[in-house]
Amino acid sequence: MTGASLRNQRVVVIGGSSGIGFAIAEGARREGADVVIGSSNPDKVADAVTRLGGGAAGQAVDVRDEPGVARFFATIGPFDHLAYTAGDWGPQRDGGGVADMDLTQANETFAVRFWGALAAIKHAQPHIAPGGSITLTDGMIAHRPRKNAALGTAMAGAIEHLTRGLAVELAPVRVNAVCPGYVLTEVWERIPEAERAARLQRMTERQPLPRAGNPAELAEAYLYLMRGGFTTGQVLLVDGGLSLI
Repeated sequence: MTGASLRNQRVVVIGGSSGIGFAIAEGARREGADVVIGSSNPDKVADAVTRLGGGAAGQAVDVRDEPGVARFFATIGPFDHLAYTAGDWGPQRDGGGVADMDLTQANETFAVRFWGALAAIKHAQPHIAPGGSITLTDGMIAHRPRKNAALGTAMAGAIEHLTRGLAVELAPVRVNAVCPGYVLTEVWERIPEAERAARLQRMTERQPLPRAGNPAELAEAYLYLMRGGFTTGQVLLVDGGLSLI
């Protein structure tokens, strides 16, 4: 399952209709892999498959619905690599302090990024070729906690520990994670351009690389972890040096 490229391999990207996930799918296609993307919005999946062109397919899947996740993987059959970038942080990413936290609502913070990832892995792993890989996604909040964001810190950190545990449990399938810094995905388009530029400058100006990354740069980390046959149980920080300041 390893080598200089992903040619003739099969890559599944959950969260692959936009952002980093779409960039991973594009990069895998360039290397000659067949790609299957999954995301919750069927219209976005169809548009992404069209943009990816030949060798790409996709299905809508809601990772909060375990039977639906099971059907998704049963339908697509055998493959080599899974990248999981589904990105709903839930309602309490910065949901206030513990004293005021709605614990019922707090469960939703884990619904997509943690429990959704675990559901995907549970139903994907019977179909992954020996020597294949799983790459998860967390966030820099795991390493740089903020006031009133303890829940998000815990969720992101849990993904890193899940990565290490599964690397042992699922071997020889390799399990790793990517921890992105600030990345220029479609989410930023919701902010007016002038305000966006000023906010990004404030957020990144102290980094050794004083800018946000682009999805294609982040995708390279996932593609390496698919190819990197002697790499497992690792969390790869791709953050422009944010973790150093």
